[in-house]
Amino acid sequence: MISFAAGMSNDSNSWWSARKDATGLSPKPEAHRDAVIQVFAARTWGWRGNLAVHTWIVMKPKDALTYDRYEVIGWRAYNGGDALVRRKGGPDNHWYGNPPQVLVDMRGEDAENLIEKIQSVIVAYPHREKYRMWPGPNSNTFIAHIGRQVPELELDMPPTAIGKDFMAEGALAGPAVSGRGVQISLFGLAGFALSPVEGVELHLLGFTLGVDFDDAALKMPGFGRVSLL
Repeated sequence: MISFAAGMSNDSNSWWSARKDATGLSPKPEAHRDAVIQVFAARTWGWRGNLAVHTWIVMKPKDALTYDRYEVIGWRAYNGGDALVRRKGGPDNHWYGNPPQVLVDMRGEDAENLIEKIQSVIVAYPHREKYRMWPGPNSNTFIAHIGRQVPELELDMPPTAIGKDFMAEGALAGPAVSGRGVQISLFGLAGFALSPVEGVELHLLGFTLGVDFDDAALKMPGFGRVSLL
């Protein structure tokens, strides 16, 4: 069985007409009053979707009637703009025709206790005005940065999250994306990670090859996780 992390195809020939509606993966705020934290990944638009995903995080405090969605949008960094976007609503929408996959789904008191910490990490993100599609920093660099700073999420990003291995501020060593284990990275171009969450990963030119022991799966560029069971 192959896990593609999200759909590999778009439902439209143009990005402006591609689906952007809700998928139902996030609980309705008016019906679910507890706090919610979710991280999503969806294949990117066009040919890049064969290789890479776009990721984002959404949060809803207890009794809030809308979600806050945070993500990095590359074009906004042009001419020194702020690529980090916060918007209300749309937590689980299709990403230009591609349905998202849930990477983290935390609810209740555990989520409530982490929201303020995550917001502080977001405010301090060091690459708000920088964007490079490859090897980073990009949208996946941002979400990976949150994972490293908030190990309680146990974030395990898919191999197709190109840019996840570009460490914030150009660090060469630190925790793996999940915040557990260790990672060595030469500016996202080469390195490795060893973690009880991610397993063993080798990184080369932004691509990931590895073994996920928890899920009994191979990690492969383009395909994502390939189950060994």
